[in-house]
Amino acid sequence: MQERTLPALIDSIPQVTAWIDEELEKLNCSMKAQMQIDVAIDEIFSNIAQYAYPGKEGSANVQLDFQEDTRMLSITFVDQGIPFDPLSQKEPDTSLGIEERKIGGLGIFLVKKTMDEVSYQYRDGKNILCLKKMI
Repeated sequence: MQERTLPALIDSIPQVTAWIDEELEKLNCSMKAQMQIDVAIDEIFSNIAQYAYPGKEGSANVQLDFQEDTRMLSITFVDQGIPFDPLSQKEPDTSLGIEERKIGGLGIFLVKKTMDEVSYQYRDGKNILCLKKMI
């Protein structure tokens, strides 16, 4: 397992994405899967950056693990921000037009649809969101 801890800032997203993309290239990940993973990284990290630490600075730890036998990639995001389970939120009504939809929820909906598994837990004062994708 590899990990990086970065400031929970939007400006940290390119660094996280570049690191994970470099690892995905070593694993011969398809471009489609890589793009889906990049979108998920952007969505999850930006949510941490925008909402986990209201009015103060914080950090986010990103853990990357790969199981060779199953080709399962796991990316885990850990922060010590306010407790928030994005998976418990009501899914957006995608049958409505853009003008009629409520703001929010579409990003995590997309993450749940493109990853093979998404799980959340709040443990020891930390939000832990794990994404799994077979590559």
